[in-house]
Amino acid sequence: MKEKIKVGYIGLGRRGYAVLNQCVSEMNDVEVVAICDLNPLKMENAKKTLVKKGRTEPIMTTNYKDILAMEEIDAVFIMTSWNSRIKLAIEAMYAGKYTGIEVGCAFDISECYELVDAYEKTGVPCMMLENCCYGRNEMMALRMVKEGLFGEIVHANGAYHHYLNEVEFFLDSTEFYLENGEKKIITDHYRLAEYKNRCLENYPTHELGPISKCLNINKGNRMLSLVSVASKARGIETYMKDHVPADHPFAGETFKQGDIINTIITCANGETIHLTLDTTLPRAFYSREFTIRGTKGMCEESGAKRYTFFLEGMKEGDETFDNKAEMYEKYDHPLHREFANAGEKGGHGGMDWLVVRAFVESVKTETEPPIDVYDTATWLAIGPLSEASINQGGHPVEFPDFTRGRWFRRENEMCQSKYSLDLVVDDPETSIF
Repeated sequence: MKEKIKVGYIGLGRRGYAVLNQCVSEMNDVEVVAICDLNPLKMENAKKTLVKKGRTEPIMTTNYKDILAMEEIDAVFIMTSWNSRIKLAIEAMYAGKYTGIEVGCAFDISECYELVDAYEKTGVPCMMLENCCYGRNEMMALRMVKEGLFGEIVHANGAYHHYLNEVEFFLDSTEFYLENGEKKIITDHYRLAEYKNRCLENYPTHELGPISKCLNINKGNRMLSLVSVASKARGIETYMKDHVPADHPFAGETFKQGDIINTIITCANGETIHLTLDTTLPRAFYSREFTIRGTKGMCEESGAKRYTFFLEGMKEGDETFDNKAEMYEKYDHPLHREFANAGEKGGHGGMDWLVVRAFVESVKTETEPPIDVYDTATWLAIGPLSEASINQGGHPVEFPDFTRGRWFRRENEMCQSKYSLDLVVDDPETSIF
């Protein structure tokens, strides 16, 4: 086991910088040897952050291949835009580096096969850094599923309900500075080009990751088919007419991305999964709508951080609504119980910290990460599969088996670490910090 690992960090946009600042740079067993971004100003800002925290001054480069060529680097974080992550991940694996990639989707199914091929040829692990798998409520639900408290699981539901027009698409006070007290209009966010030209479920993993782990996808179960349908696209165009200057590069353009995308997935063990993408119409609150339904109980997020856990024998009605605090006392996942007692840190309620620690621990112990390459490829595949279904008017699309027939024979590949999402592991000896 390595006491300390050396990493390269590729991509320093808003999300990339946040994870570096709040998590990676705070971990004493991680040394950031080199950083990479096409924007030298972003690299300079990241370097200053590392030095200010007492870290070694990193090498800076605008060419990611420089990082992959550094023999001393054990792992790389790939935090670039959607359309480059998989390509860079494959190159990193062939370079022998443990690879962690930010969430998103593939845009061609061949990328998913290539990612799996790279792993099977090199043996180098790749982990999607899906932080919502480490949400407190999601992990409590996972524990309850593994302990059989919900009975046999029948259906799961999840969504990405997040109004992005004033966050990702046009206004951003984090990556773009204020001008005369006003937020600067973004003109170059890569998501706008994607929404203009394509229509698909492009951000499925926040909800699908935790659901997949509850349903044992790729380790005893698998996804068989997918159907996706899209509403018309009006949200961005309407917002631009009302709020965006006429000289914006996308002014007057039409967008293909439907405002609401609904996807239904069927599984080999008989379960169904319903996913919703909802990012361009005004809404009252952010929600992932995480729901697990079983023959003896359920959990459900009803929005604005309200979670209800209901078990056989409980009284239906208001007494059980939003009872997560009560359920923590009985069923909190041991990882979160320890995390809460130690003092949570990192973004998104501590989820960012835990997913980065999960990746770091796998690198240190040279073991498979809790989200492996087959999980990563499966979740990435939702994008191109949903696009194909939408383009065929909601026709069912067969879901590839990236395990090549091994999905029901992988019991011996269950992750055994503290951060396992296959098993509930209580391991106070491995420090979260």
